[in-house]
Amino acid sequence: MYQTHSTIEKITLFIKILLPILVTQVGIYLMNVFDTVMAGQASSEDLAGVAIGSSIWIPVLTGINGILLAISPIVAQLSGANQRDKIPTAVKQGIYLAIIISAFMFTLGVFFLDSLLNILSLEPEVRYIAKYYLVALGFGMLFLFSFNLMRSFIDALGQTKTSMLIILIALPLNAFFNYLFIFGNWGVPELGGIGAGVASALTYFITSIITIIIVQKVQPFRGYQIFNELVRPSIKAWKEQLKIGVPIGITIFFETSIFAAVTLFISVYDTVTIAAHQAAMNFASIFYMIPLAIAMALTISVGFEVGGKRLIDAKVYSFIGISSGLFFAILSGILIFILREEVAQLYSNEPEVILLMQYFLIYAVFFQLSDGFGTPIQGALRGYKDVNTTLVIAFISFWVIGLPTGIALANLTALDPFGYWVGLITGLATGAIILIMRLYYVVKTFS
Repeated sequence: MYQTHSTIEKITLFIKILLPILVTQVGIYLMNVFDTVMAGQASSEDLAGVAIGSSIWIPVLTGINGILLAISPIVAQLSGANQRDKIPTAVKQGIYLAIIISAFMFTLGVFFLDSLLNILSLEPEVRYIAKYYLVALGFGMLFLFSFNLMRSFIDALGQTKTSMLIILIALPLNAFFNYLFIFGNWGVPELGGIGAGVASALTYFITSIITIIIVQKVQPFRGYQIFNELVRPSIKAWKEQLKIGVPIGITIFFETSIFAAVTLFISVYDTVTIAAHQAAMNFASIFYMIPLAIAMALTISVGFEVGGKRLIDAKVYSFIGISSGLFFAILSGILIFILREEVAQLYSNEPEVILLMQYFLIYAVFFQLSDGFGTPIQGALRGYKDVNTTLVIAFISFWVIGLPTGIALANLTALDPFGYWVGLITGLATGAIILIMRLYYVVKTFS
C-alpha cells in the first residue's frame, strides 16, 4: 500500500489490490467446486456426501480464517502509521495462534464428529462419505490455517499478486489430486468423495510450504524476517489479535453456518434434492468471491488510511468498494440466470438433479444483490477495526430473522425446500440495510 492523492489514483490502486485477491478467492473456492463437481461425476451419493461434509467444513474453515484475518487490519494500520518494525512480532504471534487453533479444532473433531453426523437423517453410504471426507480435511487444517495467516500478512502489505500466484499453482494440483484419489487413476485407490478430502489436504500442505519459502526468501517479505528468529509466545499479543479476530470469525461463522444449517434442514429430503441444493449453492458461492474480495481489499485500503489518520481517503475507498460491489452483484445475477441450464449439466448427469438445480439457481440470483452490497461494507468496517457491532447484526439478520423465516416458509407453504432459500435472501437483505447504517455512523464518528 502507498498513499494516493486523487480519486483516480485510489481507483487504480484499489483495482491493483482487488484483482489478485479476487483471483485468489476464486481459486480457493474452486478447490471446493472441484471437489463437488468431480465427486458428482462419481455418483449422486458421493456428491451428497461431499455436500454434507462441506456444509460442516465451510463454516469451520471460514470462521477460523476470520479469526486469523485480524492480522490484515493490524498489519495495514501499522504500515499506514509507519510502524513497520512491529509487524514481524504480530505475524509470528499470529502463526502461533494458527497452530493452537488448528490443534484445538482437530481435537474437537475427534470427539464430536460422529455425534454431529448421527444427528442428521442421512443414508448410511452418504454418512460414511461425509465422515471420512471431513477426516481427510482435518489432517490438512494446520497447513491451511497457517497459509491463511501468512496470506493475510502478504495481502496487508499490498502484495496481493503473490497470494494469487500461490493459488494459481495450488489449483491445478488440487484438480490433479482429485483425479487420482476420487477415480483411482495411476494405481491410486478409488476413494470417491473421500478422495476429494485427501486431495484437498495434500494441496493445503504443498501450498503452505510454498508460502513459507516465499515469505522467507522473497522481498519485501524477507525483510521482515518472519522465520529467522523465534519469539516467546505472548498471551497479550494473542488477546490483541483475538479481540479483533474473534468477532470477525463469529460474524463470518454466523453468515456461513446459516447456509450449512439450511443444507442440514434440507437433508431430510431425498438425495436428489440434497445434491441439487448443494450444487446450486456451490456454484452461486463462486460469485460471492467478488464481494468478498472487495471486502478484503477495503479492509487493507481503509485500514491503511485510518492508520495514517487520512479519514477522508478512507471514506473515498469505502465508496469505491461498495459501488463496485453493487455493480458486480447485478452482473453476477444476470449471468447465473442466463447460464443456469448449462451450469446444472456440469454438476450432474442425472436429469432430476439437473432440473431441480435450475430452480434453485433462480433463487440464487437474488442472493447477489444483498451480498454485493452488504459484504463490502463489512470489509470497510474491519478497516476501522469496528467488528463487534457487525457480529450482532449478523446474528440478528441470519439467525433471528433469516432462518426462522426459511423454516416457516418451507414447512407452512408450498415452497418446500425453496422456502429456506427465501429465508436466506431475507436475512441477507436485512443485514445489508443495517450495515450501511452502521458504516455511516462509524465514518461520522471518526471524522
